Amino acid sequence: MPSTIIEKLWNEHLVADLGDGTSLIYIDRVFLHERTGSVALKSLEAASRSVRNPEQTFCTMDHIVDTFPGRTDKTMMPSGTDFIVATRDASHAAGINLFDLGDRRQGIAHVISPEQGIALPGVTLVCPDSHTGTLGGLGALAWGIGSTEAEHALVTKTLVVKKPKTMRVTFTGSLKPGITAKDMILKLIGEHTASGGIGYAIEFAGEAVRNLEIEARLTLCNMTVEFGAWSGMVAPDQKTIDYVKGRPYAPTDDQWDKAVEYWRTLKTDDGARFDKEIVIDCDAIVPQVSWGTSPMHETGIDQSVPDPAAETDEGKRTAIEKALEYMALEPGTAMEGIPIDAAFIGSCTNSRISDLREVAAILKGRKVAEGVKAICVPGSGLVKQAAEAEGLDKVFTDAGFEWRESGCSMCFYAGGESFGFEERVVSSTNRNFENRQGPRTRTHLASPTTVAACAIKGHLTDVRNIDND
Repeated sequence: MPSTIIEKLWNEHLVADLGDGTSLIYIDRVFLHERTGSVALKSLEAASRSVRNPEQTFCTMDHIVDTFPGRTDKTMMPSGTDFIVATRDASHAAGINLFDLGDRRQGIAHVISPEQGIALPGVTLVCPDSHTGTLGGLGALAWGIGSTEAEHALVTKTLVVKKPKTMRVTFTGSLKPGITAKDMILKLIGEHTASGGIGYAIEFAGEAVRNLEIEARLTLCNMTVEFGAWSGMVAPDQKTIDYVKGRPYAPTDDQWDKAVEYWRTLKTDDGARFDKEIVIDCDAIVPQVSWGTSPMHETGIDQSVPDPAAETDEGKRTAIEKALEYMALEPGTAMEGIPIDAAFIGSCTNSRISDLREVAAILKGRKVAEGVKAICVPGSGLVKQAAEAEGLDKVFTDAGFEWRESGCSMCFYAGGESFGFEERVVSSTNRNFENRQGPRTRTHLASPTTVAACAIKGHLTDVRNIDND
């Protein structure tokens, strides 16, 4: 029978059908970070268990590290240094691959995993982080897990998983200038809500998706968890193969030829059926900006803040009212023109070299508006190094941005650095929950280029008009 790519990868990694809707799935790669890695590794040590295949296990320092130039193990997060030191010691003891502070390869897990060739088409990869689905942009079957599941995967190379339903999201047409993969995924979540993908693994398809470069596909898959989905992926193609070739952990020699032959089979068969289909017309997408406290609270930059009175469902109306109260926005206010206090470029969603190049093209020869705090945090040490080799760091600093070391930084606030109380931030990150970027901080999600345009103007603005100013 014709199969989807999701079903193919599931069946290829199936160890046993447990008969209750769950399956035992073989795990090819496990990735840890310092916020959870030390917990999982120390637990194994206490139980006198060892990592089954340490060469296929990886760890990085990303979540709670400071990103200021000249950083050390010391961090603003209470007990953060203890996590870093414990993770380092446990990683060395277990013999796994560690991307430590001071290693130029260090960075955000979901940035360095494809960068290093750890994530590959067709592999299963898990990490104790909800945005692990990012790696589906390479055609991997990847999902986020908890620390206890990480322990099981480390010791047995397997996990018990409930089989997800399948969904295909097809983006038809082509993206207009100024529209990005971030706008595509925000549009999907806005139209179909943050719970629209619950219980599904998603394949992104269509002309617009095929036209995306690999790093843009990673952005698209990154926010499938904000859609409620278990994971998301794009079937590998020649772009994928070209991207992977030569990466440090990618296959070589004869193994490369065999891998490519296999990767070319990873596509959904004609006639395969999905449990659900969604179609979105890219010709109608404009730059998206969030107005509330959920990624589904988004709209086009050319639209206005919604009026809760227009919502007939009482629960939804109350949720909108609560979000607008937190965001200090009035119904009917035009999105374009809302003043901002800060702008942030970074996170596992949008901190890759392609993102920084696009932002630099907007910033070059311009200045951040007076009173706006602007920060850029590259996704990895290699991204930072590449940007500096191209002179992008100087474009950022000349414009008024702070240029940082790699890490998750202010994508989230965990007792460390944050934006100020009730400051309004436009951010290239993935979540705008209450207090996500700081106490009472008000976050507007947008693409990196929209963030750059807003930083220049000092208010939410349409990036498509920036060259006309």
